[in-house]
Amino acid sequence: MHPFPPNPNANANRSPSRRQVMGWGLGSALLTASGAQAQNSSETWPSRPITLIVPWPAGGQTDLTLRILADETEKLLGQPIVVMNKPGAAGTQVAPALKMAEPDGYTIGQVPITVYRHALMHQVPWDPVADFSPILQVSGVSFGVLVPADSPWKTWPDLVDWAKRHPGELILGSTGVGTTAHLATEELLRQHGVTYVHVPYKGTADQMLAVASGQIMAGVNSSGFAPWVDQGKMRILALFSAERSPRWPKVPTMRELGYPQAVYTSPWGLAAPRGTPPEVIAKLHAAFRQAVFSPRHREALAKFDQTIDYLDTASYRAAVLQTVEHERQLLSRMKLLAKPAQ
Repeated sequence: MHPFPPNPNANANRSPSRRQVMGWGLGSALLTASGAQAQNSSETWPSRPITLIVPWPAGGQTDLTLRILADETEKLLGQPIVVMNKPGAAGTQVAPALKMAEPDGYTIGQVPITVYRHALMHQVPWDPVADFSPILQVSGVSFGVLVPADSPWKTWPDLVDWAKRHPGELILGSTGVGTTAHLATEELLRQHGVTYVHVPYKGTADQMLAVASGQIMAGVNSSGFAPWVDQGKMRILALFSAERSPRWPKVPTMRELGYPQAVYTSPWGLAAPRGTPPEVIAKLHAAFRQAVFSPRHREALAKFDQTIDYLDTASYRAAVLQTVEHERQLLSRMKLLAKPAQ
């Protein structure tokens, strides 16, 4: 029922008053002016520096490759791209920062898979699907189990056997609670009934230093460990990739070791705040796509045994929806889904 009763004396067919006509005209003019201003803003974009939020510490694998990608992209856009590091919380600090940013194309961020995963594991103040505008998917990473170079463990079975004989004594680090590295390790060790001490780090650099120096017994990380392995500071026991790496052909995959489902990648892309004009998203996509395939960026990825996993804006949006559903199923199996709010 309508909240106000009809006026029996009202004439349904009477003409609008002069004041109403003037009001409608003014409203129309304001909307037209607003639309013209937004269109003009999109046409002149970018007219000032762009901020790229990187939710990892400076000096890590993703930070280094993104800085090169930003450098190549800013040459095409004609404006500086300033990297802002926001490490911690397993790479999810980008989410609230993007949500609070103006949707004008001057703030974008690297969105790791943990942003979608944490929204399923915890009550968070962002919606990873509704609050962000995808730009493009850039790459993905493979993961491996690392031990110090002088570790007595030569293989993954060596580590598991020792951990089973010494319950709760294995000290193993990852790049954060809820990261792909953490969940992959948790799922495998759980199959063997292994209990261990998990040490979360803010990023690759500090975690790899802890492994190489023997502060922790082992670590699971993405291919940012490559320089440390090549310098002989640590050893890879196994990889979570589908196939053996051409860079380390003697290192077996977890699939080969009897874990057929243990293939983990962590694709990531770039996104802007929800409401960013489509014309600006299109310009961002065009510039970053060209930079992604630049020789310098390819070389940077190859340094960390990484490959391009490009998706355009529409395909990336569809992939995000698939990722959320896949993560939901994985977390459900591990009983890590957030409980509904009371």
